[in-house]
Amino acid sequence: MTLPKPRAAVIGSGFGGLALAIRLQSSGFDVTVLEARDRPGGRAYVWEDEGFIFDAGPTVITDPDCLKELFTLSGRKIEDYVELLPVNPFYRLVWEDGDVFDYVNDQAELDRQIAARNPADVEGYRKFHAYSEELYQKGYVELGAVPFLDIRSMISSAPALMKLQAWRSVYDKVSSFVKDEHVRQALSFHSLLVGGSPFATSSIYALIHALERRGGVWFPRGGTGALIRGLVRLFEDLGGTIRLNAPVQKITTRDGRVTGVINHDGTVETFDTVASNADVMHTYRDLLVDDPRGKKVGKALESKRWSPSLFVIYFGLKAEHPEIRHHTICFGPRYRELIGDIYNKDVLSDDFSLYLHSPCATDPGMAPPGCSSFYVLSVVPNLETAQIDWSKEGPAYRDRILNYLEERYIPNLSRDLVTSRIFTPDDFTSELNAWQGAAFSLEPLLTQSAFFRTHNRDDVIPNLYFVGAGTHPGAGIPGVVGSAKATASLMIDDFETAKA
Repeated sequence: MTLPKPRAAVIGSGFGGLALAIRLQSSGFDVTVLEARDRPGGRAYVWEDEGFIFDAGPTVITDPDCLKELFTLSGRKIEDYVELLPVNPFYRLVWEDGDVFDYVNDQAELDRQIAARNPADVEGYRKFHAYSEELYQKGYVELGAVPFLDIRSMISSAPALMKLQAWRSVYDKVSSFVKDEHVRQALSFHSLLVGGSPFATSSIYALIHALERRGGVWFPRGGTGALIRGLVRLFEDLGGTIRLNAPVQKITTRDGRVTGVINHDGTVETFDTVASNADVMHTYRDLLVDDPRGKKVGKALESKRWSPSLFVIYFGLKAEHPEIRHHTICFGPRYRELIGDIYNKDVLSDDFSLYLHSPCATDPGMAPPGCSSFYVLSVVPNLETAQIDWSKEGPAYRDRILNYLEERYIPNLSRDLVTSRIFTPDDFTSELNAWQGAAFSLEPLLTQSAFFRTHNRDDVIPNLYFVGAGTHPGAGIPGVVGSAKATASLMIDDFETAKA
């Protein structure tokens, strides 16, 4: 007699939700993904306007092996679903004094650029790279997809983390290897890509450097949205179901267990288990509003430190700019002081540092012929840190940033502008249910990592699970895909145990 497949609901279709759904479907679950928006992807949404394609969210693809694994689970190949294109340089870093650093995967070229700033830092960089490799092995390979459900699991990892001086910040540890300030910034900015201040985030996040050097930086032909479409097609090929325009109103429980969900139209649907890829605060406070567990954990989450938000401008130009690299980090006049303002002050600073995304540098098809698409983002305080009226400040802030880009990096921007739109912290709240507009969920502090982060399985409700930036190991595409691996292992083991 064949037992029925366990029915699982995954709330949200971000990278983490889709990766989890694929793993479960590949393992014999009957999975339904419920997505509130009209397109899959969560933060990896796509806008199209006037022939321009704009990836709304993550655009830095690292560790392609973690994505390839989702396909090989069922004997498939990622190449049959999406084409990944190499990005070179990984990043171009530019400063207001005219200094330019191309972060490439070429040791001799890195040595040359570092030596031009401070010859002694060449050996310092090599030692930093070796340190980053140690972090990669311990923090990513060994622990990245391991669920930390009890304090014992954290304690068992503590000696290795202490040996690697995980209590020191990324910037502090980088500074112990190199002395040139621009090189220090070049090696420490990565934590901002997952929502962490280089001056507060654990040095374990310096593993991102080794991750990139090992696996490269990639971009899907057709944009990040093409990768999302490839994952959706894989999930559907496996027999999974995805429903769009299907926000969940509530997660239902009885006798301490999840029983299913109440859909947006009021219909009740039963599931054996539910995993949430939605914001962790939204899940507990709103979706579990009828269960005491929701109120208790929601209250506890309010006291946590949440990541900053982002202000993003998407714009298309009727001109090509081959001189602009795919990923450009534009450092402003301040580094430590600006980051301090973003994380701790009720203010929108007059200056900014920017990430400029120019996908046409790798894939010209992201814009009409002779044109180019961009987005530029500025890290800004979340809505709890700074009480900013974005309906008023947003347009003015947009104009300041675009004027800055035109003056320094993109000549004739205003003349060639075809289309633009902005996405503010208010939009993170309304469109993505992000608590206080936090773009990366909980801030990745050492005291909010691993066991101290939202667990991949709830401690009290045994068939409620979490995946995505708010749970272990954290934000970023490798992070949320790793969380899917950790969560899937729990769900599969739990149901195998229940059958026994």
